[in-house]
Amino acid sequence: MRRSMMEILCCPICKGDLTLQAVEEDESEVREGTLFCAACRAGYPIHDGIPDLLPQKTE
Repeated sequence: MRRSMMEILCCPICKGDLTLQAVEEDESEVREGTLFCAACRAGYPIHDGIPDLLPQKTE
């Protein structure tokens, strides 16, 4: 995921701003990490450069 994507991404649950917590990145993109929404406290993983923005199921 390119860092420039942060300008257009928002939380799919509450539409709040996301913060990026990068664990692994190279010169062009974030390879592993988490996108976090402070408003609703949801986290979205980034694996192999692909953010998973599907809301997690709660039972």
